[in-house]
Amino acid sequence: MSILVYAESEKGKLKKTAFEVASYAKALANQLETNVTAVTINAESTEALAQYGVDKVLAVNNPQLDTFNARTFAEVIKQGAEAEHAEVVVISATANCKYLAPLLAVELNAGYASNVVAVPESTTPFAVKRSAFTNKAFEITQIDTPVKLIGLSNNSFGLVEHKVELKTEPFSPSISENNITVASVDKTTDKVTIADADIVVSGGRGLKGPENWGMIEDLAAVLGAATACSKPVSDLGWRPHSEHVGQTGKPVASNLYIAIGISGAIQHLAGINASKVKVVINTDSEAPFFKAADYGVVGDAFEVVPTLVEKLKAFKAQQ
Repeated sequence: MSILVYAESEKGKLKKTAFEVASYAKALANQLETNVTAVTINAESTEALAQYGVDKVLAVNNPQLDTFNARTFAEVIKQGAEAEHAEVVVISATANCKYLAPLLAVELNAGYASNVVAVPESTTPFAVKRSAFTNKAFEITQIDTPVKLIGLSNNSFGLVEHKVELKTEPFSPSISENNITVASVDKTTDKVTIADADIVVSGGRGLKGPENWGMIEDLAAVLGAATACSKPVSDLGWRPHSEHVGQTGKPVASNLYIAIGISGAIQHLAGINASKVKVVINTDSEAPFFKAADYGVVGDAFEVVPTLVEKLKAFKAQQ
């Protein structure tokens, strides 16, 4: 039972999720006593995948694939799976992978399990643990199809180094024509993205106005974190909707989530529940977020956050 992973990249650089799916696939490969092959698309370098257990890379380099297209990428990964006779395909839970997952499942005639958080408890039958009910519970899902597609929940398995010898081969799949034309792509530059961030600093209406957002950015800068906001903040136009996290915004599965001036509506908590450590700073000790948080600070954000920034800067200066 061979294993194929899609090692996602952006602007030629492999993303953190590529190493996480590789780590997961290696753990599964050890169970099944098989090897791991990765498909990369226009990645400048693939050598780092060897640190996480990838034995072989099918390197696709085609300028037609510079812009993501779910149907085309699904075709490419399918052909890679067929070339390697893969019976298990592992992808991440990034926005792009969520678009291509159902298409890839159809292409492979595969059973698809999303939000997977652990290697299978059983491989005969093949059963995986998944998060359910907006990360409030877990369920065991059995996949009975000959080919199995696993969508690994971001930041659930972590990066596990397992250095192996890596073989890289050029791979040239056939690409069908499509009628989708990308007119332009607008991206925020020089910032950590919410999807890839280990730490997320988020602000709510407690900041009182967009003019006070500087302290969120200051804390994010010293922590190397992404910035985010609650739905009311984006609805008011204080921050772009691309930073809105929660059930109706972007899901967050960071190692550390810091909520500043956010009361903790159920929709917001549902979207950030997968984060490992949650910290809340709020003047209202009865705010719902305190019940969900691992650590809470009852205090005025306008006093707490600047002091925290200064302490962190002083601590980093000593390193």
